[in-house]
Amino acid sequence: MWNELLSGIQIGNHKSIARAISLVENEVNGSLLFLQQLQMKSGSVVGITGPPGAGKSTIVDGLIGHWTKNGQKVAVLCVDPSSPFNFGALLGDRIRMSEWYNHPNVYIRSLATRGSLGGLHPSIIEITAILQAAPFDHIIVETVGVGQSEIEIAGLADLTVVVLVPEAGDEVQAMKAGLMEIADIFVVNKSDRPDADLFARNLKLMIAPVSNEHKNVTICKTVASTKQGIEELAMKIDSAVLVENDRKQWLMTERVYQLVQKHRMKQFNKAEIKEELSVALLNPDFNLFSFTQRYLYD
Repeated sequence: MWNELLSGIQIGNHKSIARAISLVENEVNGSLLFLQQLQMKSGSVVGITGPPGAGKSTIVDGLIGHWTKNGQKVAVLCVDPSSPFNFGALLGDRIRMSEWYNHPNVYIRSLATRGSLGGLHPSIIEITAILQAAPFDHIIVETVGVGQSEIEIAGLADLTVVVLVPEAGDEVQAMKAGLMEIADIFVVNKSDRPDADLFARNLKLMIAPVSNEHKNVTICKTVASTKQGIEELAMKIDSAVLVENDRKQWLMTERVYQLVQKHRMKQFNKAEIKEELSVALLNPDFNLFSFTQRYLYD
């Protein structure tokens, strides 16, 4: 089964890709050996992130249109909030980008965060690796845009695009410095709105400290709903030096660290910890660090 799936992935068969993702996502027996056989030769991974309502999905839709018009193949992972009932994605492929759902050169997959605190899917590295083994020219990971996901995407994507809107002035002020540092391209979407030029100028001043000879952060203005600026953004992505040697090493180190962390944490069950904690809390001398110690050593 796995060899058949691998052959299908290498020629870009969407059914094989979908099946492999589902099996790896559910950690079916043999999935680890399958992942070890992947040859990740595909194009670079582009992360699209930013606050809710900024127009990330509309921009992704425009980028798909631009690249497919040029005969290129695109894969998109949409990381959505989880349903509280079955941990499935609340937003579906058909709703978000229905025009491309059955396009032969486009593969779209909605993934639930499954309660992941960071906002990315817990198997996002493995799933991205499957797409990189297929003949896609571009792989886009669009995050849910909440919490720590903006920072997490930097450990996954070779190039990070942060989408903002002119009204996001207060949000930008409240951003952690980390978000300013992980962005390679800032997109000011809905730039036909008042104060868009002023917002773009202020943003340029804010990113000046992180722009240097090793990293040139650029700003692109778009009106994604009318496809204005999409071609320019696609050109910026295409022409960017996606990964310098030192950053490539950092990216791979981050991925190795996350995979090791995930493997080491598999032995712990939150429900069991909660059960034991409920008993331990009855002790008036309860100490968090003493309680935690029992999980640190076998």
